Amino acid sequence: MSLGVGSADAATIVALGASNTYGKGVARNQAYPAQLEAILRAKGLNVRVVNAGINGDTTEGMLQRLDRAVPNGTRAVILQPGGNDRRKGSPDRTADIQSRLSARGIAVIMLPNGMLGGLPHQPDGVHLTPEGYHMLAEQLASQVSGAIGR
Repeated sequence: MSLGVGSADAATIVALGASNTYGKGVARNQAYPAQLEAILRAKGLNVRVVNAGINGDTTEGMLQRLDRAVPNGTRAVILQPGGNDRRKGSPDRTADIQSRLSARGIAVIMLPNGMLGGLPHQPDGVHLTPEGYHMLAEQLASQVSGAIGR
């Protein structure tokens, strides 16, 4: 059954991560979660992509806010751990996050830092440009539509 864009039962996807999820240095509508939602909707998918990125966040911080950031009924989470654990000397809690989401029946799509290589970056060399975020959203679109079964 095809659902019209904007109907009440949109599939919720949460983008959970740090600054490259948040969209540091670009407007909120230029960050990859907003661009991903636009791409998926243009393909006729009824989705809502929630940006749960926080600049400088660690996987420990993500784990602590997981239940608030990922509401019941979420179909998929795009998890971008980033490099803040290593930079801040924080433990890597990625496996714990994945385990808790899987236990809730939520598909997890990993967004490793290596996926950002080769995409256009801002002068800081860490964060993507609006074009880079668009290219990333294009790369993620098929994985997300497959994960939510649409």
